[in-house]
Amino acid sequence: MQPFSLVIHGGAGTILKSDMTPELEKAYIKGLDDALNAGYAVLEQGGTATNAIKAAIVVLEDNLLFNAGRGSVFTKKGVQEMDAAIMEGQTLEAGSVAGVRNVRNPIELAAEVMINSNHVFLSGKGANDFAIKQGIKLEPDEYFFSQFRYDQWKEMRDSDNYSLDHTHQGLEELMKDKKFGTVGAAACDSAGNIAAATSTGGMTNKKYGRIGDSPIIGAGTYANNKTCAISCTGHGEPFIRAVAAYDVSCLMEYKGMSLQQAMNEVVNVKLVQMQGEGGMIGVDAKGNTAMLFNSAGMYRAMKNSQGDVLIGIYKD
Repeated sequence: MQPFSLVIHGGAGTILKSDMTPELEKAYIKGLDDALNAGYAVLEQGGTATNAIKAAIVVLEDNLLFNAGRGSVFTKKGVQEMDAAIMEGQTLEAGSVAGVRNVRNPIELAAEVMINSNHVFLSGKGANDFAIKQGIKLEPDEYFFSQFRYDQWKEMRDSDNYSLDHTHQGLEELMKDKKFGTVGAAACDSAGNIAAATSTGGMTNKKYGRIGDSPIIGAGTYANNKTCAISCTGHGEPFIRAVAAYDVSCLMEYKGMSLQQAMNEVVNVKLVQMQGEGGMIGVDAKGNTAMLFNSAGMYRAMKNSQGDVLIGIYKD
């Protein structure tokens, strides 16, 4: 049987052990472990890569610690606007949503767009209307409220600053202590098919309907059975300009690089030259996995059918 594997992330950025309490560290590790186990159980039962990544991301979206779904940050207007994307490597089918509100699990909506619409990318009110039509679970504003996200927004709402995600400190520290809040997953199933997905609440205090790389196919999310499945996390603007996820695929397809080599070239060379801080996770159709980042840390985990398991936060 073909080896299968799952790799997930919960965001990258200035994540330092010195800033972390033992309780918080334990909670993050448990959150990653829960998501990893949910997705891997699908693969173990012979399920598809698409269903595995969806299962993993739903768990991360339901966890307040991660900036996606329930844990999404506040915009300038004091609401949550969420983005998500999913792509299948076998068919190159994809679905994306941006700027959606009150959707409990944006990744499920992105999957609906992929499977049950003639489109790839829906945004704003139209995406919400489609969610209602498809019976996607909605939640009231209170469901998305968390005190620490509200406090971080209050620190910033009267300024023109924005932040990708951060902890509970004052404004200057907030801007220094960048954590790029995104969640993502990539998997290779026992049939050798691969898929990737990404979900995010975006930037704290974002305005003008800002959209980052997460829902953009080829930038934050990409999958192709010929090469790789990639989910990115980081400062979205450079990742969009670098077409980061697709560039990994191109380096593999046209230059014959391995997954690890191609991701290293994009994360540690190309993005660094563009001041693009962050990281990415990936799999190839042989079940190989990679998790690379140029920031101080990245919440990440992987598990494969050879018995390898890894959960990490810091640069090691």
